[in-house]
Amino acid sequence: MHSAFLVEDQPAQREILSAALASVSDIEPVGWAETEMEAIDWLRSHPKPDLVVLDLFLNAGTGLGVLIKLQPQTLGLRVVVLSNSATSLLRRSCLLLGAEAVFDKADSMEDFLEHCRTMFEPEH
Repeated sequence: MHSAFLVEDQPAQREILSAALASVSDIEPVGWAETEMEAIDWLRSHPKPDLVVLDLFLNAGTGLGVLIKLQPQTLGLRVVVLSNSATSLLRRSCLLLGAEAVFDKADSMEDFLEHCRTMFEPEH
């Protein structure tokens, strides 16, 4: 079982994500945050999760702010962005700031789940 931390401000979306991750990828959410500061505080004060699923627009602050302040590559965090606003500019920015992938909630949910399903498989 792998662990995930969800940075998502919509409770219904968190529930959907939790169920979807558990059903297709053996990933269990271990916590969540609705704001940039909650996410940063949690990630700095808890054991590192195997995956961070990050929305870009939060109740307070942004997912970009989380990426900037945490520098995922430096900390060894695997961050996948899942947002309703995955424009090409935001995609590039997220990738440059250390996200490993960016998916749009509206039209790439299946791709997101497939990425999560395969991300912990041993390489052949």
